[in-house]
Amino acid sequence: MKDMLERIYAGFLGMNIGIRLGAPVEPAAWDFERIAKYYGDIRGYVKNYKNFAADDDVNGPVYFLRGYLDNGLHKPLTPQAVGEAWLNYARNGIGLYWWGGEGVSTEHTAYLNLKRGIPAPQSGSIAQNGIVLAEQIGGQIFIDTWGLIALGDPHRAAELARTAASVSHDGNGLYGAAFIAACIASAYEAKSVGEILEAGLKEIPQDSTYAQVVRAVWDFYRENPEDYRKCMTYLIENWGYDKYPGVCHIIPNAGVCVLAMLYGEGDLSRTVEIATMCGWDTDCNAGNVGTILGVYQGLGGIPAHYREPINDFIVLSGISGYLNILDVPTYAKFLYQVSRITRGLDPDGQVRLPRGGELLMDFALPGSTHGLRLSNTLRYALKPEPEGLGVIVDRILPEDSCDVYYKPFYRREDFDDERYKPVFSPTVYSGQTLTVTLTPEMILEGEIVVRPYVLTAVRKERLEGQPVVLEHGKKTQLRFRIPHTWGDCISQLGFHVEAAAGTAGRVMAVLHLQELTVTGKPEYSISTLLCREEFLQQTPFSLNEGKWSAQAGWLHCRTEVPAQAYTGNYYTGDVTLSTDILAAEGSCLMLRAAGACRYTAAGFLAPGKVGLRCHNHGDTEETLVDFPWEAGRSYHVTVAAEGNCITLLVDGELVLSQAVETISPYGMVGFAQECPGTGAFRDLHVRETGEYEKLIPNREL
Repeated sequence: MKDMLERIYAGFLGMNIGIRLGAPVEPAAWDFERIAKYYGDIRGYVKNYKNFAADDDVNGPVYFLRGYLDNGLHKPLTPQAVGEAWLNYARNGIGLYWWGGEGVSTEHTAYLNLKRGIPAPQSGSIAQNGIVLAEQIGGQIFIDTWGLIALGDPHRAAELARTAASVSHDGNGLYGAAFIAACIASAYEAKSVGEILEAGLKEIPQDSTYAQVVRAVWDFYRENPEDYRKCMTYLIENWGYDKYPGVCHIIPNAGVCVLAMLYGEGDLSRTVEIATMCGWDTDCNAGNVGTILGVYQGLGGIPAHYREPINDFIVLSGISGYLNILDVPTYAKFLYQVSRITRGLDPDGQVRLPRGGELLMDFALPGSTHGLRLSNTLRYALKPEPEGLGVIVDRILPEDSCDVYYKPFYRREDFDDERYKPVFSPTVYSGQTLTVTLTPEMILEGEIVVRPYVLTAVRKERLEGQPVVLEHGKKTQLRFRIPHTWGDCISQLGFHVEAAAGTAGRVMAVLHLQELTVTGKPEYSISTLLCREEFLQQTPFSLNEGKWSAQAGWLHCRTEVPAQAYTGNYYTGDVTLSTDILAAEGSCLMLRAAGACRYTAAGFLAPGKVGLRCHNHGDTEETLVDFPWEAGRSYHVTVAAEGNCITLLVDGELVLSQAVETISPYGMVGFAQECPGTGAFRDLHVRETGEYEKLIPNREL
């Protein structure tokens, strides 16, 4: 099964390579002819990004799959479960989807239908939205993960994808979902591109327009196998946007996907390049065929110039800033275990996953880097090894130091643009322990000194552990309990490398990095004085509804509907939270927030009363007790959660202790303004006390 895991990894990498390649020429101004005129024959990324920001083409595949996980992997997938994920993991009107307007954007329209109580699959049906919206491209662009968890089983992949896509699409939109997912799944065992296409066709009606465009392109290719440009001209003339209304119809783009696969002749690079050069929905098409060809060719088919800029790091823009920082090898292993469970198999005990809230970089997948970076690329280089990651130290003097680091948090300055408005909460916190395991191979005589460190995001304060002198061939373990950062977030975590002071000659070595982990219970603070307005958010908070602003050290909210500010580790379970609140009706601490539809608020819920309110996809469980609070007065509010028991204290006085039956077992923390009006909150102190659940909860194992 090792091959299946690696193919999942390759497929997910291929998808993101295609998205990154196609995104710069997605705007309508970049048509087929203009791309050819100004970019010519594309053979690599057309733009170099500091870090590639979010894209809906990866948001959907990652977040919609969580509907399966949340509802239970041992249960049949339903449109309703995926529909709940649509609502739960999106901030209303920002990120995740293209919010192009009701009746214009299929996804925006489906989201509003769900919000109004129109259930899936009616939310995406032709009867509800009309055939034009129902047959836009979104039917096939959000389904890659359904194919990846069903490798070798095209029929099952098609069924899963069709079910998930029915939340927003119908007709040819569903056929596209089934076709692409079946192609992904069949690529695992197929011997040719033709075999992949045949597997996709078997899963859709043969008289459908979707099947017709697939066959038409295939027929043209048989007669004209040399020049994809002739085929694209044929597509434009016979299957173009002028014949299929809407912003981005699925049929013309299906033709491009088939064209790219055929003329790419089984080569991932050429396939995503052709999909990009054809124009139309370039990131979607290149992403879909990138997944298929990634699975088909495996990791060996992905060239370095496409893989290295990805660096195993993907940005998302859902509601959880923590989940929005995606480590690709970890996610590939997660998909692999989900695949096994949903096939009725036990998880693979040889494949290690971190617990939620912790990091595990074991470099087990070939070529993986887990997003590690270097501050000095002149004298240092990263080189994947069979059982780790090599840090090449190239003839350094004491002044040639380098940080080898992972970024657990991002700010606007880390990006060139704001595509799909990502938002971030750290994946590492004070109180946790960094452990680095490495073995030095000294090539030229001399001493190398390493020390663990973290760097904060706003103050740029560097906090370091004790230095360690490395010895040739001796396995060394660096351990560093991350100190308090006094309200700031951690933007770098890793170890510093330098030649020992007084070294006369140049030092040359390879540091064989076997593992990097972050474990343990966080204890940290978030200073609202350090909040920064970035990506239309108040970083490190992810905002849903309301108008939020930071003023004089307080985070203010003005809203007409319930509004939330989420932060922290998504897998926070047992925890103690505290903050200062300027008392107003509805102003609360928030905990166990698994998303927009599932969270618990604790605070000033009614005049003269405090209490708990637990939201669970439209159901509400509430407990209120008398407490004569004064509007506008500052109170110090503390909430503790242990299992399903919640305790509320105001200014140190115990006012409520209550078991909440519907509470989520884990989730984000933050602030909630539950009633129309204004709220103000100052600082957030978090002490996690429980053990983390597995990324795939125990109930699924």
